[in-house]
Amino acid sequence: MLKRLISIKFLSALTLSTLLIGCAATKTTDPDSIVNTSLVSVEQPASTYLSEASKSSLPEKRDRYLLLAAHAYINDGNYSSASNILVSMQKSMVKVPTIQAEHIYLNARIAEKVQDKQAALTKLQYPPHWQLPRWQMATYHQYKARLYKSLQQPIDQIRQLSLLSNYLPKTESTQVNDVIWQVLQPLQEETIQTFMREPANPVFSGWLQLAYIAKHYAIEPTQLVRYLGEWQRNNPHHPGAMKLPSDLEKALNAKPFRPQNIAVLLPLSGPRAAVAEPIKMGILASYMAEFDNDVTIHFIDSQIGVQPAYQQATDMGADFIIGPLLPNEVEELQRANQAKEQLIPQLYLNQLEQFEPKPNQFYFSLSPAQEASDAARKMFADGIKLPLLLTSNDAIGKRMAESFNQTWLTLTESNAEIHYFDRGDQMKLTVQEALGVKDSQARIARMKEILGSKLEADFRSRQDIDAIYMISASQDLSLLKAFLDVNFSVFAEPVALYTSSRGRLEKESNQSAQELNKVMISDIPWLMQSSNETRMVESLWGTWNNSQKRLYVMGYDALELVNRLAQMQAFPGYQLNGRSGALSVQPNGLIDRQLTWGKYQQGQLTPL
Repeated sequence: MLKRLISIKFLSALTLSTLLIGCAATKTTDPDSIVNTSLVSVEQPASTYLSEASKSSLPEKRDRYLLLAAHAYINDGNYSSASNILVSMQKSMVKVPTIQAEHIYLNARIAEKVQDKQAALTKLQYPPHWQLPRWQMATYHQYKARLYKSLQQPIDQIRQLSLLSNYLPKTESTQVNDVIWQVLQPLQEETIQTFMREPANPVFSGWLQLAYIAKHYAIEPTQLVRYLGEWQRNNPHHPGAMKLPSDLEKALNAKPFRPQNIAVLLPLSGPRAAVAEPIKMGILASYMAEFDNDVTIHFIDSQIGVQPAYQQATDMGADFIIGPLLPNEVEELQRANQAKEQLIPQLYLNQLEQFEPKPNQFYFSLSPAQEASDAARKMFADGIKLPLLLTSNDAIGKRMAESFNQTWLTLTESNAEIHYFDRGDQMKLTVQEALGVKDSQARIARMKEILGSKLEADFRSRQDIDAIYMISASQDLSLLKAFLDVNFSVFAEPVALYTSSRGRLEKESNQSAQELNKVMISDIPWLMQSSNETRMVESLWGTWNNSQKRLYVMGYDALELVNRLAQMQAFPGYQLNGRSGALSVQPNGLIDRQLTWGKYQQGQLTPL
């Protein structure tokens, strides 16, 4: 099929959210016809434009033909020939902004292909005083937006998209607005607040202000309506004021849960009571922090049987249920309630791999698999291209590795490389195999056999990987890190090291933390640095380990979530900055957790 690089088609490719720069194919025409000099589209092969340029006596017309020839070469993947044209014409090129801008744009296109996207951005700079056609400005901002998207720089991407919408017809600008809103959804309030005052670009700052209002006041519909109305009055011509995003309208219409009688189903007796105790204490701490005489909390022992416990909650008139906690209890209760159409709103304190989503049913857990998935997103955002996973050969390690890989595959369309290790000597062998050290040592041994034992040679480790994610229990992490240190070749560039909260040491000393220097670790924000609250918990429950403290925080956040869940589900971009992470609700009711990251440096864990 014949394609032409015309501005409308070019811009439509962006607004379908792919944000890909289109490249035109060339076509041949009657040699006696007039060859178009418009820079909007490439209609001829490069040879035709070069022929016309050689015959042209008008400098501007000549330059247009040369630019079109370079563009045709780029479309054909012949970047060397395109670059030669652009270099040769630069000294004598006419000082016309449209010509100069196209020259810059094409140089950026070449830089992206032969260098990288950052090099393209460096070249792609138009002076603000240039007066350019609308199609050219639209192409400029669209291309910059795509480059920023590829570099995972969402704020700059939004800035370019907001400028792009000024140069589009209404139908296309509406699609761009939808893309802007989608890009805004994952950003946290603090990030948005940092950038939302930019007088030079009122459309950009207006979008950020709208997103901040939507996230900050989503839990309070009355305040949300008030501040949205105020924003609309202050920004009457903003695209978002003329048509609010659909998910924001849904959040406005969502009725929040306001329970007065909350039942909590936990194993308060029996072998799992020790697990439930910190959760119970966290719920009570959250309740006392925002005490409300109109709200009553009843703790019901699920050890009597989860169905009798649920019935007891129903009989006492509970209008919201938190729990149960244990996976088998969650599964049993879901089976028992499967046929019921009207269920009491409920926040389960665990999640199943497979379940049928139902209205007003939510799932909150400290899932290791979810933590691994979050790590994959973190590493992707950090620009990691080829991660290596070193994973304990147990059920949790395998589940975390699989979760990481699923997310990595979604983000990059590539599988992560995974190596499983067993404890003891097997760990060292796995590390050497994963880093390619065994192969290097074998090659050295063969060379010594041939050339003699006096041959001196250092082993070499792999240089293609740029990060390692260590999934291990805390008692293995220091040894695993030590094996990595001694098996990295002196010729190899250091790689980024990541791990999960599962590997965090209890009662970290300066010496033990020194052993993990340069390792980045994910954990709940509450445990990343000391505070009055962490010190209080330490004084009250000094024997608790980190796992129990995380359960305490989970209980605290569970109660805080109750009044927010309806709005959070209606508005996917809304996050609660909880003690256990930045929390959001997926459409199926799962609570998604984005953790905080820290780094061990000079014997101290410092939040990033």
